[in-house]
Amino acid sequence: MEGLSNFINQRMEEWKVPGLAVAIVHDSEIIFCEGFGFRNVEKGLKVTSKTIFPIGSCTKAFTTMAMGILAQRRKLDWDKPVRHYLPTFKLYDSYASEHMTLRDLVTHRSGLPEHLFMWYNSSLTRKEIVERLQYLEPNHELRSVYQYQNLMYMTAGYLVGQIAESSWEEFVQQEIFNPLSMADSNFSVVKSQETDDFSLPYREKDDVVKAIPFRNIDAMGPSGSINSNVTDMAKWLLLHQNQGNYEDKQIINPGILTQMYTPQIVRPSSLGYPEIWHYSYGLGWYLTAYRGHNHVQHGGYIDGFYALTTLMPQDKIGVVVLTNLEVNPLREIITYHICDRLLGLDEVPWNERYKSKVEEAKQAAVQGKQNTKPQPKTGTQPSHPLEDYTGYFEHPGYGIVSIALKDQQLTATYNSIVYELKHYHYDSFELLSEGSDNFQLLSFFNDPKGTIQRLSIPLEPTVKDIVFERIPDQSILTTSFMEKFVGDYDIYGQSSITILIKDNKLFLSLAGQPEIELVRYQGTEFYFKDVPGYSINFTTDNAGVVTQAVITQPNGVFTANKKVST
Repeated sequence: MEGLSNFINQRMEEWKVPGLAVAIVHDSEIIFCEGFGFRNVEKGLKVTSKTIFPIGSCTKAFTTMAMGILAQRRKLDWDKPVRHYLPTFKLYDSYASEHMTLRDLVTHRSGLPEHLFMWYNSSLTRKEIVERLQYLEPNHELRSVYQYQNLMYMTAGYLVGQIAESSWEEFVQQEIFNPLSMADSNFSVVKSQETDDFSLPYREKDDVVKAIPFRNIDAMGPSGSINSNVTDMAKWLLLHQNQGNYEDKQIINPGILTQMYTPQIVRPSSLGYPEIWHYSYGLGWYLTAYRGHNHVQHGGYIDGFYALTTLMPQDKIGVVVLTNLEVNPLREIITYHICDRLLGLDEVPWNERYKSKVEEAKQAAVQGKQNTKPQPKTGTQPSHPLEDYTGYFEHPGYGIVSIALKDQQLTATYNSIVYELKHYHYDSFELLSEGSDNFQLLSFFNDPKGTIQRLSIPLEPTVKDIVFERIPDQSILTTSFMEKFVGDYDIYGQSSITILIKDNKLFLSLAGQPEIELVRYQGTEFYFKDVPGYSINFTTDNAGVVTQAVITQPNGVFTANKKVST
């Protein structure tokens, strides 16, 4: 590993990566475990081997290992239908509903496209998301093609909790984290921010790298919410390198690990480089060959972070790279560089290759944007006064889009993200949001009486546009419905909020601040009126009594416990 630190520092500067951490395991020993750069650029706080980063979809291998542990205890069969364990499981397609197996859930062959926006930044619970799967249109038949699918992994984790009579988090904590002494690892960016050593997320735009807010994906946890550091992740690598054994504890049977590393479905791809073979997908891992050697890996991405976990089982090599800049190729450059060294092979110029590849991609993106954005019809205007477009529109799977008007500007709020609506032509508006350059059109449609009745957005490009139907306004709120939320809620024992009713409306009161009207979004979730990006969702116990309020804000989520009246 001589000179590796210099190599990493040089590459970080070239790719503008603020912070990074690397762990290397070889022949059952941790031979490298270091942090580089800054976890917080503004404060000059450096990355250490204990700095916590989100690992994104590297989480998926933890979910399949949890399933494997249940399988070796004969509590789970990979090839039984999901309905054997979750009788209410239902998909859009009846055949898939009946025949989808647990193996199908975790091999990206469900027939469903990503349906990313259905869950991204949503405040729905896992149970609620599972119940809405039946309304998401597939674009292929079950087991016919590979399509990356986070919702199926979330369902697999939910199923783990149901079988174990606990939760996915509790099972992974007890059966994986604790035996491996992964004491710093957790399941929520909210928890990470309570520690003394965590990284901020960063994004590059227009050649400038800036910190961005954390993205909370707790509900989708089994597909990507684990946060860890390279010290803990090195123990995870050792577990795999030692055939499921860690410090004389057999955590999982070697035969199940072999299944995880065995191809289940081919991922269609071209051979971009002669050193890397075609990819297939196992159980929570991508499988390929690197320079003729078995190569098992999985990447992870969530807003502001990029990670890569790699195993070469026959060569007893394990590498993990965690970075705090989203979508950068440095994780691959460093990983392949390390593999070349440990395999004793001449180094491939991966850095130069990726520079060329990224430059080509940038040029193609600019050209593609110019070619694909449709030209608006000139001289058109909305067919209604702007206030006629306001209201709430619902899709049974995707939830509710709310359209509001302020200072003659329409906005759309979906999953707590606020979009400005810019008139495009006729009754179509372009959706604009900070941090996104993707072109999206929202189109309104009239009913036979000329009233705006529905809107559509192509949120999943591989199926028909997602159509949201207008729903009744807030007059559906009754006093008896609102009264169950009224009371005081304690926030971490440091402050409190009060929910009260005034003039048949629900309000939130915080000491020293103006009262905020709560506008019902769906179920027991409300938006803060005129405060974009803030919402509150009340949770109840089995008796229907409100016990908590989960408050979502642009920088995260926190929970307030309802005080018991005396």
